[in-house]
Amino acid sequence: MSLIDTIRPPSGGTEKRLPAALVAAFLLQTAGALFWAGSAAERIADLERTTQSDQAAIQKVAVIEEQVRSIKESLDRIETKLDSAPQP
Repeated sequence: MSLIDTIRPPSGGTEKRLPAALVAAFLLQTAGALFWAGSAAERIADLERTTQSDQAAIQKVAVIEEQVRSIKESLDRIETKLDSAPQP
């Protein structure tokens, strides 16, 4: 008996049966899809946590860059004053 005969019997009866192996395959595929979705959600959450920590580091680096720029400007002003000061 083929799968088509099982689903649609030749006698024209209203009885429609699915083989147990087909039902088991559907259940296994559904379980696998749910497991995969849960795993993907965990990976996404982990990436979001990593991104948030990276953003904090990026902000700290930006603050440090601004401080270094300010220090360089101060150093340039000091050097200019030293260069224009009368030499003994």
